[in-house]
Amino acid sequence: MSKAVSVPDSLADMLAWESKALAHIATIGPDGGPQSSPVWFDWEDNQLTVSLYDSSQKMKNLQRDPRLSVSIVDPANAYRYVEIRGVAVGFEPDTELVFITKMAGKYLGLDHYPWHEEGQVEVTVTIKPTRITGMSN
Repeated sequence: MSKAVSVPDSLADMLAWESKALAHIATIGPDGGPQSSPVWFDWEDNQLTVSLYDSSQKMKNLQRDPRLSVSIVDPANAYRYVEIRGVAVGFEPDTELVFITKMAGKYLGLDHYPWHEEGQVEVTVTIKPTRITGMSN
C-alpha cells in the first residue's frame, strides 16, 4: 500500500475552495511528449478533481497512461506554487453537468456552465497524488 502524501500547510491555501488559481495539467502524449493545458479544479479529501471532455487529447492521454503532473501558481505571487504528481484513478461521465456547474460557480460565480455544447460529454477525473512539492515565498 502506498503512503499518502499531503500538501504542506504553507501551500494549502492555493488548493482551497476560495482559490481562483488554475491547475496546469501535463499529460503524456501519444508520441511520448508532454501536453499541458490549464483547467479548473477542486481539492477535497487529498484528491484533485477536474473536468475534461471525453474526446479531448488530454482525456485520451490519461486513458492510455494515467500519470500526470499538475502545477498551480498562486495568482497573487507568481513565485509561489504547488506541484502535484499523480495518477488519474477515476473517470466518471458528468452527464448532468454537476461537477462542471460546481466549477462554474467557483470560478465564474455562475449557476450554470456557459460553454457546454450539445453532444459534448464532460468527464470528472479524480487524481490521486503520489508526490506534492512546491515553493512558498
